[in-house]
Amino acid sequence: MKSFTDILEAAKKCPPKKVAIAVAQDDQVLEAARDCQESGIAKAVLVGDAEKITRIAGERNIDLSGLEVINEPEIEDAVKKAVMMVHDGEADMVMKGAVQSPTVLKGVLNKNFGLRTGKVLSHVAVFESPGYNRLMLMTDAGMNIKPTFAQKVDMVKNAVSVAKSLDMKNIKVAIIAHMELVNPDMSSSIDAGMLSKMAERGQIKDCIVDGPLALDLALSMESARAKGVKSAVAGQADILVLDNIDAANVLYKALVFLGGAKITGLVVGASAPVILTSRADSSEAKLVSVAIGVLMANRGK
Repeated sequence: MKSFTDILEAAKKCPPKKVAIAVAQDDQVLEAARDCQESGIAKAVLVGDAEKITRIAGERNIDLSGLEVINEPEIEDAVKKAVMMVHDGEADMVMKGAVQSPTVLKGVLNKNFGLRTGKVLSHVAVFESPGYNRLMLMTDAGMNIKPTFAQKVDMVKNAVSVAKSLDMKNIKVAIIAHMELVNPDMSSSIDAGMLSKMAERGQIKDCIVDGPLALDLALSMESARAKGVKSAVAGQADILVLDNIDAANVLYKALVFLGGAKITGLVVGASAPVILTSRADSSEAKLVSVAIGVLMANRGK
């Protein structure tokens, strides 16, 4: 799949899934829910303040006919209900609406009704850039602040699971650092070297991992040749793994506001996909994120 359009078309061919939207009283969220339903990608259940949902839909001319609405005016109750629907098998994924991410994640991680698996949860962004001829993935711009080495192992595995759902072959993972050499004084480069060796020895499967790689080497074969770096990943990276949330979030925003990329994503590692797009994201970004969740849910089944 080389574009968001490809993702949407692939999701349309899957059996439709159900997405429970927590605190759904938001115009972009309602537009995405309508589009999910009309395209046949997923059935949306709107959990939130029914009065506000109806008012916003009327003001924005959003047709919600055929969509189930569950009235839970209190934010925490709406999150709990949406997560419990997934926990109980009544929905296949949960999506954040007009609510802060930590509130949704608190529900997802709840010991009684949440979606815990014991694995690390990580954010995987998928972006379509005008300067690149295919989709790329990046982690972690939204969850793990300064991941440990063990967390990075799970982050790579989570991102690879998304890449496989997008039907990527020979998945190449670049562990991004300041430069391409292991430096004992830079923990990021040491982690990158160990991740590469783990993949080489089969401890991380279904992908080729190389690092440390500077960003230009991950994206440009010309840069790799100019610097004399021989790598099966250089210039061909499918997944970029950043050392910390600051670096990842800066790259995420730079891709959008300076590079003109279209970007979306979701949280992986729970028992079901968690759609955790920003409230500022477009309805298209939210729709594509749901489509990725549908592909992952179907692949998991």
